[in-house]
Amino acid sequence: MTPPTRIPGQDAAPLQDEQRTRCEVWTRVMGYHRPVQSFNIGKRGEFDERVCFSERAGS
Repeated sequence: MTPPTRIPGQDAAPLQDEQRTRCEVWTRVMGYHRPVQSFNIGKRGEFDERVCFSERAGS
């Protein structure tokens, strides 16, 4: 169990893991969207190796 997470500036009580809603992660693969949980072992490995980045705004 992970410790409760506090978000600065929020008065809401923190949630324990068992109280949280499980979310489904989707990603775009080959032009269409699919849930990550349906990936085979190889595609799941590719997804786990992806690197997220943010682009700077153009000048």
